[in-house]
Amino acid sequence: MNRRKMLALLGLTGANVLGRHSSANSSATELIRRKLSCVVTPEQTEGPYFVDERLRRSDIRADPSDGSIKEGLRLALEIRVFSAPRGDVSDCKPIEGAFVDIWHCDAQGIYSDVTDRDFNTVGKKFLRGYQVSDKNGGVRFITIYPGWYPGRTVHIHFKIRTDSKYMRPLEFTSQFYFDDSITDSVYVQHPAYARKGSYLTRVRNEDDSIYRKGGERLILKLVKMDEGYAATFDVGLENA
Repeated sequence: MNRRKMLALLGLTGANVLGRHSSANSSATELIRRKLSCVVTPEQTEGPYFVDERLRRSDIRADPSDGSIKEGLRLALEIRVFSAPRGDVSDCKPIEGAFVDIWHCDAQGIYSDVTDRDFNTVGKKFLRGYQVSDKNGGVRFITIYPGWYPGRTVHIHFKIRTDSKYMRPLEFTSQFYFDDSITDSVYVQHPAYARKGSYLTRVRNEDDSIYRKGGERLILKLVKMDEGYAATFDVGLENA
């Protein structure tokens, strides 16, 4: 074998080795992602303010009853829904066709379409909506950073419902939380929250009895954007 053929062979062999190495890295990355996605997400209480509006939309800031837009710091939220069978990470799969609802209070701590001791918003539908998960298990919402109200730390409710084409229909409900230091910064800097009054009187995560039941695993990892924040959260549903 002459020198040119030898170099060509070595080059081809090196390319194959690099290709296998790159493929192995890709597989390892995918396995890590699946492990993260397949961690079962803690279920938490629905709370008193869920209303099944059947309002399919991505941007939930507007009130369809009058077209008004809720003030507040923009939050882009992506939720990815996965099945999380026990003991078999390799079988973790995104769930397509799941109905994902989110709802939360506005900058003043008020929910829409409910009657409460301090407000009556029946007929309003701001900061509520659902999306249907795509083939990657994903749904995307545009909303605002939630406000607060007495007795609870800052949170977003979410509910996931699958249909009969899966092993069994499933309804899963939980809540997302925020790092208290980021909330402090948002409430000081954005005028929509300042009108609520002193944010220092609000309940913080560690003092919230619901948060203490797994809330540390439900904190959104926020990324600062030009217009606000963005976050992605993988929800693992057991036996979905």
